[in-house]
Amino acid sequence: MDDFTMKISMLASGSSGNVTYIETPKKKILVDAGLSGKKIEQLLQRINRNIADVDCIFVTHEHKDHIHGVGVLARKYGMDIYANEKTWTELDRLVGKIDVSQKHIFKMGTRMTLGDVDIISYGVSHDAIAPQFYTFEKDHKNFVMLTDTGYVSQYLRDALTNATAYLMESNHDVDLLRAGSYPWSTKQRILSDKGHLSNEDGALAVSDMLGYHTKQIYLGHLSKENNIKTLANETFSHVLKEKGHAVNHDFVIRDTDPDEPTTLFTL
Repeated sequence: MDDFTMKISMLASGSSGNVTYIETPKKKILVDAGLSGKKIEQLLQRINRNIADVDCIFVTHEHKDHIHGVGVLARKYGMDIYANEKTWTELDRLVGKIDVSQKHIFKMGTRMTLGDVDIISYGVSHDAIAPQFYTFEKDHKNFVMLTDTGYVSQYLRDALTNATAYLMESNHDVDLLRAGSYPWSTKQRILSDKGHLSNEDGALAVSDMLGYHTKQIYLGHLSKENNIKTLANETFSHVLKEKGHAVNHDFVIRDTDPDEPTTLFTL
């Protein structure tokens, strides 16, 4: 078997659907399944992976762009599903019947070992019942996922420092959002502490977390209506340089896409 730490691809990231693939020598994992089962299967094929080999799905929260395919994949492939107890109360209502043997509670703020990888859960501030995201650790390398949050607490900034790679929310440009066609109530929700991080807020948060281990920052959950990839990338680069970080020297900033998987990379 290949000797590697982790291989990762953001299969899809954006307001229309979110799926991340994480592979270790012993486990193949999805975080969220926010597209149809068929679409997720096709995206995995694009990175030369087979959906039938996936062991489990870790669910972050119950919004449709994160759970759309969970029920179908669980029933068709027998995947184990992990979520916290409150999120399960919503999933039971939204994704259809899943065999009890496949349903696992992963308590917020705890750590578990699955095969050869450690996974840490932590709460975020979003308008879901109990949203939580995850860090995956193996062989002293780690991948931090942090999207779908209106702000990043000092506790999380301290807890998530010096990761090898980050998937960091860069949902919107504030000026584009304010000028856009969304109803004011929707704009207020997105801008609130239980909404989504703007380009600048995401950059400021990750600037506090970067360390000498950090090699890659992926910009995630971009809004199709209220953001542009180049603008998000430029904003992150500008903010991080202003904070004294050596962008494109110590680490690189990479894009994600709602329809195209990122290249499978080794942590």
